[in-house]
Amino acid sequence: MTLIIGLTGGIATGKSTVANMFVEHGIPVVDTDKISFDLLRKGNNAYNEVLALFGVEILLTNGEINRKKLGKTIFNDSLIRKKVNNIIHPKVKSVALSEITRHEELGVKIVVIDVPLLFETDFAKLVDKTIVVYTPPELQLERLISRDLITKEYASLKINSQMPIDEKVKLSDYVINNSKSILTTKKEFNSIIKEIEVG
Repeated sequence: MTLIIGLTGGIATGKSTVANMFVEHGIPVVDTDKISFDLLRKGNNAYNEVLALFGVEILLTNGEINRKKLGKTIFNDSLIRKKVNNIIHPKVKSVALSEITRHEELGVKIVVIDVPLLFETDFAKLVDKTIVVYTPPELQLERLISRDLITKEYASLKINSQMPIDEKVKLSDYVINNSKSILTTKKEFNSIIKEIEVG
């Protein structure tokens, strides 16, 4: 039987770093951010529905969705965010489920599903174990400003649109603290993966 692990964290806490550690360890990762990105490409269902919601003002000159503009709109308006999530999340879930099924049929022992909004959506019901990648909120804010080259206000908006990281920690089976060195993060990862593989 395949063990499904839900990997989550806050924006800019280092979830992608840990996801890469799973891949390097030979464990497949289903990346819901990538699925979402692909679904919003020109011609896909989600693209057409988002276009119907916003009109051509949301498009770049090449006809693709202006993701920066969409992001700003979403993070500034919770009602719009809910509408967009209602368009994208069911489609992401459907693709993710088919990916999980594919790995199960291949006899894969462990599959990781990388979901930023694991606890905010019903994705948590699909997994057997959960891991949250944690950094203290002040470091999370600092990293996001530096990574995306955005203002403190906009970074705070993005962070506050998600469940507080401390809440995610309470809900998770395992926590990887990614606030120190990459070696420390790797050590915590190795310890957790050993426990999971033995169990």
